[in-house]
Amino acid sequence: MKKQFEILQKDTVYPGFFHMEKYRLRHTLYAGGWSAEISRELLVRGHCVAVLLYDPNADKVVLIEQFRAGAILNPDRAWLVEIVAGAIEEGETAEQVAFRESLEEAGCEIQELIEISEFYTTPGGSSERITLFCGKVDSTLAGGIHGLDDEHEDILVRAVAFDDAYRMLESREIESAIPIVAIQWLALNRQKLRKQWCANI
Repeated sequence: MKKQFEILQKDTVYPGFFHMEKYRLRHTLYAGGWSAEISRELLVRGHCVAVLLYDPNADKVVLIEQFRAGAILNPDRAWLVEIVAGAIEEGETAEQVAFRESLEEAGCEIQELIEISEFYTTPGGSSERITLFCGKVDSTLAGGIHGLDDEHEDILVRAVAFDDAYRMLESREIESAIPIVAIQWLALNRQKLRKQWCANI
């Protein structure tokens, strides 16, 4: 089967910060031929970056917590535990965003940076694609409240032992997909990463 799709019509539904488009389209079918015409709304979100900040010497991760409008339908859980993340602005690389957001959101300076993966977050309705990194930091410098006033950010920062962070994942205290992916990756690669980043291990 040759995979193809055809856009029959595209309209802008909402031209705000979160750009919404509506498509009429059709695509080829696994059984052969073409689908009927279908209608889909798409939240057009630029490429974004997330960074799991990790201190291999202390075996700690830096977590942030902030209010998230996407969680307001579950009012008791509207403040989410996450990792540093942000959108790529025009002219920036993913790596530059990782360094910038780590300083803005957590007050941490990345010493070394490795790419974990790239993936779509919610491809059923959003174009957002994440580049996920792991950054080496000194967790003794992490803590306090951070964020940019002009973006109305109010971000609580804390360094947490890896084992405690993993328990937070298992107990569902961490409910956001990106930190779940990142912490699970670290669980699989932690010993190798500590040997790579620590001279005394």
